[in-house]
Amino acid sequence: MRSKLRLTAAVTVALAVAATGAACTKKNDTTAAGGGDAAGGTAKVAFVPKLQGIPYFEAMNDGGKEAAGELGVDWLYQGPTSADAAAQADIVNSFIQQKVDALFIAPNDPDSMAPLIKQGIDAGVKVGTSDTDAPNSARELMVLMASAEGIGKANTEALMKAMGGKGEYAIVSCGETASQLNQWIDEIKKYQTANYPDAKLVDTVYAGEDVAKATQMATDLMNAHPNLKGFVGVCSTAGPGVAQAVENAGKIGKVFTVGMGTPNDMKKYLQSGSASAGVLWDAKALGCLTAWAGLQLAQDKQFQASQPVEACGLDKVTYDSSTKVLLMGDPLTFTKDTVGNYNF
Repeated sequence: MRSKLRLTAAVTVALAVAATGAACTKKNDTTAAGGGDAAGGTAKVAFVPKLQGIPYFEAMNDGGKEAAGELGVDWLYQGPTSADAAAQADIVNSFIQQKVDALFIAPNDPDSMAPLIKQGIDAGVKVGTSDTDAPNSARELMVLMASAEGIGKANTEALMKAMGGKGEYAIVSCGETASQLNQWIDEIKKYQTANYPDAKLVDTVYAGEDVAKATQMATDLMNAHPNLKGFVGVCSTAGPGVAQAVENAGKIGKVFTVGMGTPNDMKKYLQSGSASAGVLWDAKALGCLTAWAGLQLAQDKQFQASQPVEACGLDKVTYDSSTKVLLMGDPLTFTKDTVGNYNF
């Protein structure tokens, strides 16, 4: 398993294809394997993604399932089929009622999830976040794929390289209340201002978890700003969306895009030239790390400032006790020449 999850130049990424359908929920796999928690039973580690059925979170689920076999935990995975905070809350509440040992959430609405996180902790469940944080909550751990600073720098550098370091650009993101995405946007702005003063951010828009809406918004931005030279798609539905808009407008080579989509979703855009690069991390390894972290919480083990997690093929995972953030590593930039190395 270690070879399966090793960060082979690591990647997979931010939310991919938009999910459609009613704000209902459905059950998915549960992986059980022998092993134990601190009480001698089998530790149950649950993960509730923002959306179920999209490549990014399914890759996390694959990593969690493989980790279950290696670590000896029950891995439980269930999420809403649309980006609905209320539907997600119902699933979280269900896991609390089941009294799982550790529960991780990638909240659609971090602030509205905070009371439920506290409810879970009060019920004796170890509750944390993974992929997306709820910084104003009582969560006991955040499993973070890469730092906001690292992601902001990688996106900006990739776009500025394509744009020649100057010109107008815009940002298309997903949810307006997604704290993680907003941190990345802030870091993009700061890094660009400090390092590329001849570039100018003209607008930031939010398309939700919807590729078609991201495409339409990017099209509208090109019409509103005739001198627009670039886009950053700051989530996996926006990455393909902005690239598709450039393709539709016949502006390949005139308007450049960098997107946070899965390698499989971004491949055709990288090959056509409508996208210049993708910025990612290994979502499968992130799922594995989430399962491993859940077992540590269930067993009341302390995280070290730096530690290898061999089960996930990770050489150096760091922990900040002041913020309770477990950091997987650095982001990775991939291009048309390297996208074929990944299959997510």
